[in-house]
Amino acid sequence: MLLADTTDLLRLLGDPNRVRLLALLETEELTVAELTAITRLSQSRVSTHLLRLRDAGFLTDRKDGRATYYRLRNSIPAAARQCWKLVHASTRDPLLRDDAARLRQTMRGRDGSGPWADAVAGQMERHYSPGRTWEAALRGLLGLLRLGSVLDVASGDSALAELIAPRSAAITCLDRSTTVLQAGRRRLVDQPHVAFRRGDMHALPFPDACFDHVLMMACLTHAAEPERALEEAARVLVPDGDLVAVTLRRHEHLDHAARYDHVHPGFEPDGLRLMLLDAGLTPVSCSVTSRERRKPHFEIITIHATRA
Repeated sequence: MLLADTTDLLRLLGDPNRVRLLALLETEELTVAELTAITRLSQSRVSTHLLRLRDAGFLTDRKDGRATYYRLRNSIPAAARQCWKLVHASTRDPLLRDDAARLRQTMRGRDGSGPWADAVAGQMERHYSPGRTWEAALRGLLGLLRLGSVLDVASGDSALAELIAPRSAAITCLDRSTTVLQAGRRRLVDQPHVAFRRGDMHALPFPDACFDHVLMMACLTHAAEPERALEEAARVLVPDGDLVAVTLRRHEHLDHAARYDHVHPGFEPDGLRLMLLDAGLTPVSCSVTSRERRKPHFEIITIHATRA
């Protein structure tokens, strides 16, 4: 081998996560989802490592319906096989033992010889089972709510209001679009305690301290002045009232977000906490809580705050 080829091979096997994947795929043929569950790495990282290993001649793949299965090739180039055998034979690590144990659980779950829950333990939220979806869980958990008067800022066509209406004393849906408000009225025509109001989040058409809860779900990136929108939310809350909001973390995908009429490139949690305090709100939590699986993988900040 040329010197450059040797150093490339050593760099490839110098990553511990690629060594973990090769150790697993030498034993079993696995999908990206299975490898993600076993290694507890993100799906994007697993996919990137698999691509590099396949391009280097270590792996082969096959399609089976919508799934792609990966395994170690039988005909790895001689130098690569020699190097891999040396790395594998000389490595003893608890992480590899844990991977091997989770691999056995995964295989039992695949062939039906062990409980499904054992096969996905630690990664259960990533896997489907009949009747066990996020929507089903949310609708069940809503039964725990007992809400007073709610303001849904930038409510759109009131899909959220429809979910919480049975658990709320009263809901006011506010949006600046007449079209989506009309769609909301049609959706909730049988809910007399839901009201609709056209207005702007920067100047809420309500008196001070008239709502127990304010929802700002994915609307701050539409605000030309998010500080002002938070001040208005605080103004209409009763003392000790709750603000619940979700928004995007700061990102660079401006063209993508502009398709959805965003005017703000997202926020950082520390900056949002200061904005909440300046608005007269006490942050209870304000942090990144999830990352979208769909590209470009926006990160989501969840905010819970109370009026001081």
